[in-house]
Amino acid sequence: MDASSAQRFRASRVDDRGGPVHERVVDGPGFPCRHCLALGKPGETMLLASWDLPLPQGPYWAPSPIFVHADGCPHNVLHDSLPETVTVNALVSLRHYDAAGMVLYDLGVVVAGEAAEAALRARLADPRVAYVNIHTARPGCWLARVEKEA
Repeated sequence: MDASSAQRFRASRVDDRGGPVHERVVDGPGFPCRHCLALGKPGETMLLASWDLPLPQGPYWAPSPIFVHADGCPHNVLHDSLPETVTVNALVSLRHYDAAGMVLYDLGVVVAGEAAEAALRARLADPRVAYVNIHTARPGCWLARVEKEA
């Protein structure tokens, strides 16, 4: 998630659907910050908001519920690895898209979070893939976008 979206939710307390941003105190698993890519720690306050995903555009576009740290956190972009917000999930969905934002159905897969990196690497080799959105498989919340390095 880009820094400007995270900051907008913190400042305005209004989400992208015009609803209120909700505060939640971390009291167990399930609070993955989309901005710093770390899990919320017990006692931390997280914001829950509906975010208009920047990609894909077109028929596969969808908003997603997301968490961000309420008090701010450093923006994080990982290279050549997946964040714990993905790997600790019981099941994640890898949704592959081409450059036009069309889903590549034949590559989509649901795997355990700990197996996501191997599944992702195998499919990123496909020349049609421009990026992959990773979601929680059960509720469908967006976790991260993976882009091919040029």
